[in-house]
Amino acid sequence: MPDQVFDLAIIGGGVNGCGIARDAAGRGLSVFLCEQGDLGGATSSASSKLIHGGLRYLEQYDFRLVHESLVEREVLLKLAPHIIHPLRFVLPYHSGLRPWPVIRLGLFLYDNLAFGRRTLPGTRTLDLRSDVAGRGLKSSFTRAFEYSDCSVDDARLVVLNARDAADRGAEIRPRTKCLSAVRDGELWRLTLNDGRGATHYETIAARALVNAAGPWVAETISGVIRTNTPTGVRLVKGSHIVVDRLFAHDRAYTFQNGDGRVCFAIPYQGEFTLIGTTDEDYKGDPSAAVISAAETDYLIGAVGEYLELPIDRASIRWTYAGVRPLQDDGSGKAQAASRDYVLEMDHPAGQPPLLNVFGGKLTTFRHLSEEAVNRFERFFPTMTKRWTGHSTLPGGDIGGTFENWAEEAKRRYAFLPAPLVSRYARSYGTRIDSLLDGV
Repeated sequence: MPDQVFDLAIIGGGVNGCGIARDAAGRGLSVFLCEQGDLGGATSSASSKLIHGGLRYLEQYDFRLVHESLVEREVLLKLAPHIIHPLRFVLPYHSGLRPWPVIRLGLFLYDNLAFGRRTLPGTRTLDLRSDVAGRGLKSSFTRAFEYSDCSVDDARLVVLNARDAADRGAEIRPRTKCLSAVRDGELWRLTLNDGRGATHYETIAARALVNAAGPWVAETISGVIRTNTPTGVRLVKGSHIVVDRLFAHDRAYTFQNGDGRVCFAIPYQGEFTLIGTTDEDYKGDPSAAVISAAETDYLIGAVGEYLELPIDRASIRWTYAGVRPLQDDGSGKAQAASRDYVLEMDHPAGQPPLLNVFGGKLTTFRHLSEEAVNRFERFFPTMTKRWTGHSTLPGGDIGGTFENWAEEAKRRYAFLPAPLVSRYARSYGTRIDSLLDGV
């Protein structure tokens, strides 16, 4: 039986792979995506759960990345208001680190680098002696800045992209590993294993291939596709700890550390505070990444500099770690490595194209996906134009504010516990009606 032929095959079911699948399917391409584990099961679900501009990237003079991230923050907030929510960050000030005027200038740029495309409130100054944000902090912190970013359910973001891609005709295959991808004339031929046994194989063919394997991108190039790349990969581990809720309000904190890094303390799932992240070079299997003792001590110490009642190891409910596949730009420290992405096209004459995806961050996945699919326009001249910047993700067509819509959903499903309806609303948006139809 001949292989099924797709326009585009994608290796990797993280946020970039699923974003590319959604974009391509929406432009009329036939799409196949395989993921060796669960969708979003690695780096894409091990983030700080933020859609943000990257305030600290200003210190690296990466204004283009900050601008792109801030623009995307606004776009994504409109496309997925059920899983992405505005969040105010409090940045306490103390002498000895970044000077007050420097921070104020940075926040002014942060407020305005989106070039007028801003729906979130701007920066303001707080008196921590009277503001509720000062409660729980050491009394030595008397003033702070407050600025806007967004929180996100990162795993749901991946799944919603996959769901929309499938709704538009893409074949999405989790728990299916690509064992090899070889060029055969004008096609790629992929050998796959779906985990039902070491000898259970199938093959598909595609006119173009995307390697969006995340932290496995280099391994996929060398061991699956068996080609070379001029782009080096640097694996950097980021770890988080989760503790019981530390603050009696809904604001997050950005804590400046003596090593020049920042640490977030973010409200999480109503009952917890999420603390992270770290930057540590990583070797080995990305699926085996766990927080180290040194990282745990670092995070405890970083927030302990600010908290009135410090936390310790006994305070930790759980931890998680993810590995970021960054472009190796020669930076000395892991935290200095660029979070920007690189799209590398490999197209020998007379052979089918390959696009390798390096780096990137959660906030810019949609833009990355759009640019990735654009690279294939010359191979698929009938492909339609960009569309994802104005089309909501599944469940995102709320219309008004999420808060008003969620309250109406609680009234409509009053026979269920309100916290359960709230969770459904935040996970499924308007598709809650399909979920509860007939219940």
